[in-house]
Amino acid sequence: MKELLLGNAAVARGAYEAGVKVATAYPGTPSTEITEIISGYDGVYAEWSPNEKVAFEVALGASVAGVRALVCMKHVGVNVAADPLFTASYTGVNGGLVLVAADDPGMFSSQNEQDTRFYARAAHLPLIEPSDSGEAKEFTKFAFDLSEKYDTPVILRTTTRLAHGQSYAEIGEREEREPILYVKNPAKYVMMPANAKGRHVAVEKRMDRLAADCNGFGINKIEYGGKEIGVVCSGVVYQYVKEALPNASVLKLGTVYPLPIELARGFAERVDELIVIEELEPFIENQLKANGIACRGKSLFSKQGELSVNIIKEKIYEIIGAEKAGGGGNANANANIGAGASGNIGEKGNGNANSDTSVSTNKNASASSDIGADIRADAVSAVLPGRPPVLCAGCPHRGVFYVLNKLRLTVCGDIGCYTLGALPPLNAVDSVVCMGAGVGMAHGFLKALPNKKNVVAVIGDSTFIHSGITGLIDSVYNRGRTTVLILDNSTTGMTGHQNHPATGKTIRNEDTVRIDLEKLCAACGVNGITTVDADDIETLEAVLKREVERGETSVIIARRACELISGRNEKPYAVAAAECKRCGACMRIGCPAISMAAGRGAEINADACAGCGLCKKLCKFGAIASRE
Repeated sequence: MKELLLGNAAVARGAYEAGVKVATAYPGTPSTEITEIISGYDGVYAEWSPNEKVAFEVALGASVAGVRALVCMKHVGVNVAADPLFTASYTGVNGGLVLVAADDPGMFSSQNEQDTRFYARAAHLPLIEPSDSGEAKEFTKFAFDLSEKYDTPVILRTTTRLAHGQSYAEIGEREEREPILYVKNPAKYVMMPANAKGRHVAVEKRMDRLAADCNGFGINKIEYGGKEIGVVCSGVVYQYVKEALPNASVLKLGTVYPLPIELARGFAERVDELIVIEELEPFIENQLKANGIACRGKSLFSKQGELSVNIIKEKIYEIIGAEKAGGGGNANANANIGAGASGNIGEKGNGNANSDTSVSTNKNASASSDIGADIRADAVSAVLPGRPPVLCAGCPHRGVFYVLNKLRLTVCGDIGCYTLGALPPLNAVDSVVCMGAGVGMAHGFLKALPNKKNVVAVIGDSTFIHSGITGLIDSVYNRGRTTVLILDNSTTGMTGHQNHPATGKTIRNEDTVRIDLEKLCAACGVNGITTVDADDIETLEAVLKREVERGETSVIIARRACELISGRNEKPYAVAAAECKRCGACMRIGCPAISMAAGRGAEINADACAGCGLCKKLCKFGAIASRE
């Protein structure tokens, strides 16, 4: 039975069918839904961990115990998990261990565009990459087999388009597995230097085996078409290539590291020109060139952002010419992309150019070589107004940032909804680097400028648990003067309202111990801890003025639940047109429910207004009142 699945749902389904017993994660777009979905399957323990490092360590512990374990995160989360990840490459596994890393080409929801493939190479770990939901499910199952056969963690790389796109996947049954017997083996699992030296040798031997064996893996496929051009690609880029260049010969890589070099060499010998089409860095291209395989890639395509069908058409046609790019091969050279994806680990991946046993992704299979004449059609479109992201109407963070801007404080911010405090008209945030960095940066800022007082750190409740605690301890221990604002909206807001240790709920919304932020900060050695209502901007302003003068580390917890989960259902506000002086004070908070109408003054959209009353507090003329 086939189902239309989100890519993330397909990964979750594949892990379930593979017999996974433990699934861990810290929420991060575009990976979040995997763990949310797998938490709904019976027989799987799932958790939101405090951060990605802990998530990986929990999954590794489950693997060593003998069960299959899945750990999921976005690409920047791999940075946090890198410490145990690199050493887990040395220890190897017992039960299969798969790390799903979701990259974000184009940075739709991320602070950088890093490429997880380099982690695989640096840590000596195999990395595989599916191209649609069908493969996402099957490759996940394959990854667990690979992990156990080669005694290694395996990285399954996805990207935003795959994670949040939908296509069909074949639904199978769960394969229940008894735990693999754990046998005490310090030489394998205790990484003191003497043992690690031996394990490093084992890692190199393992990678040599994988480099040789992957030439026969069924997830690497050749689809022969015209010989004029041969394309090497992987992941969702394969879908773009098949639509843009339907007649080209294609080497579709499932194994991105190590590369099936001999398979690629044989493919290169059968085409006139080899072109690597990949998003971000020239990872595949450089490996091919290092092995003496001539090719072109990043001389044609950018290292930044996503690729698309049109970009591929334009670049290939511009450089090579439409006739040569179209080729003269079999227009039905459309080997199925879902069948046999998990395959036998030793299955030869030579692909049948005329294979037609699965749903084709090429809607123009019979197109001639002049396909692409309309590639610029979408360029002729209306100019649409920009829609920058904004804090929701009623967001409890809005008043906090209004006050920070009003007081002209230097604000070291953090990753989350509160990053939006950097945008006009709030203009309150000076820096955002990574989760937890705001606390450490504020401490460093004040150490660099001993006479400066107007520096604060802003961090959310979930992010504080993730990586803000150690920065706070550092400031206390090293006699810092940082004022830390914890914006406690009782959820992980930016990624879709996931629970965390300070909410008192598990991933399945079960009651559990709630971490008390006030007590936690006190345990870190903080003496000055003040809790305020985030909507009470008068009190917040007074507390901020006091705390930046304190001369020691202090914490302000600005607490109010996220508007989208609070359900306060307060009456919306309205503007009395006759009283409005058009001063624009209400516009300074950037609330999407408020607009300034030409000739009429401020107006409030009753359907969008959350009834927080912040605009009323800013209006000095009494023009704003609750609707009756």
